[in-house]
Amino acid sequence: APCEYEGKQFSLGESWLSTNCLLCTCLHPIGVGCCETTQHPIDFPDWCEAHYDSQTCQISVVQKANPSLPCVKSVEHEWGSAG
Repeated sequence: APCEYEGKQFSLGESWLSTNCLLCTCLHPIGVGCCETTQHPIDFPDWCEAHYDSQTCQISVVQKANPSLPCVKSVEHEWGSAG
């Protein structure tokens, strides 16, 4: 096999999801090329935080005070409005 990554062999043109959620491809003549597959949120209120789930390779925005709850607009927390 032309590529080895994390102790595994891959064929030319083969793609896979690495253990740290990168999409990798076996490329010739470069070798293994990887890129991120998750979208990182950048514009959310300071009472929220981005939470990364390594099992699903997903990022969600949750409340800092209670990470089990999603970050949503409410009466107590206005965000993203123009006035």
